[in-house]
Amino acid sequence: MTRPAPPPAPPPSSTGRGTVRRVLVAGVGNLFLTDDGFGPEVARQLARHGGGDPEGVRVTDYGIRGMHLAFDLLDRWDRLILIDLLPSRGQPGTVHVVEIDVDTAGSELVGRAAPDPHGMAPHAVLAAVGSLGGRLPPTVLVGCEPADIGEGLGLTAPVAAAVRPAVEAVLAILDQESSSSERAGSRLLPAPTSGGQ
Repeated sequence: MTRPAPPPAPPPSSTGRGTVRRVLVAGVGNLFLTDDGFGPEVARQLARHGGGDPEGVRVTDYGIRGMHLAFDLLDRWDRLILIDLLPSRGQPGTVHVVEIDVDTAGSELVGRAAPDPHGMAPHAVLAAVGSLGGRLPPTVLVGCEPADIGEGLGLTAPVAAAVRPAVEAVLAILDQESSSSERAGSRLLPAPTSGGQ
């Protein structure tokens, strides 16, 4: 499910106003590998939240379409919020919010919860943006520790219970982003109104 991207940002005025904050929220994961469906499920819940995306924000369930995400990241985004699994530390269902080092594409943190569940590991997708001539925006990962990433449909109980806290974590980040924009005297784009795929 994809909502259309906001239109290109207008140039800022000499007063610094008119700067547009554009945020891409990307859920990634394989629905057929049990808890690896966490990212897509959080993205779906976010898309339903409040009847539409917040202003200036695009929420997309990328599933296993890694290169689709890489090409979308060639657009000029002010922030990327990535929703995915994290390596298990023995506490399934625990949600972590991690700032990604965009220079290394988060290779120490992203995409190691399974051998290669997305067809292209998220850290490889993020690294591919540079090879395509783009540059990653400031990136944060909202991740969950899995209980099971074997073949199967549906999330395990602890990971299903983590969906709501993950949605709340993303919304809190978006609130901070909106507040930062207002303090800087900038504005956010109108929310997209058309439906997804």
